[in-house]
Amino acid sequence: MIARQVEIVVKELAIAGKLEEGHLVVIGTSTSEVLGERIGTSGTLETAAAIYRGVEAVRNQIPFVPVYQCCEHLNRALVMEEAEATRRGLEVVYAVPVPKAGGSMAAYAYGQFVKPCLVEQIEANAGIDIGDTFIGMHLKRVAVPVRPSIKTIGEAHVTMAITRPKLIGGARAVYDDSNSFRAGQNAKTCE
Repeated sequence: MIARQVEIVVKELAIAGKLEEGHLVVIGTSTSEVLGERIGTSGTLETAAAIYRGVEAVRNQIPFVPVYQCCEHLNRALVMEEAEATRRGLEVVYAVPVPKAGGSMAAYAYGQFVKPCLVEQIEANAGIDIGDTFIGMHLKRVAVPVRPSIKTIGEAHVTMAITRPKLIGGARAVYDDSNSFRAGQNAKTCE
């Protein structure tokens, strides 16, 4: 049930954000909140495994880059593949997330990755927050909320966001709604 719910909302996020190969998706999760308990009190690796399966079901169709946020005890650092961090020029920091310092979700993801590492910050293309873990600090500007069809995973509140480039210019600026930013295609002026 949890894996399927996660799969549904991650798919909705992927569609809304037009996610493609290589796009970063930050995933913040409180497995305690999913189980109906207060954040940081009752997390389980089993719940994390179900959430991970739901994310991977979508990632197998759309090869975005999942990045799992740790809890506040590791300053909301992020778990990702070291090769990806290196490719993006991100500074690696050192800690190993465990359920009581990093969170069950981050600890589980760390154990699933080929060569995991932690980084302090990213600018993700999109994100999902299961249990009010506050992922906003890791999203690109400008974040745009996405309303999921499923409002809770287990007992945890779900919020999602995609990002878009900043709109700059004045009254005569032209923007391309297709997200490709090619002049003349689906252009609209600001009036």
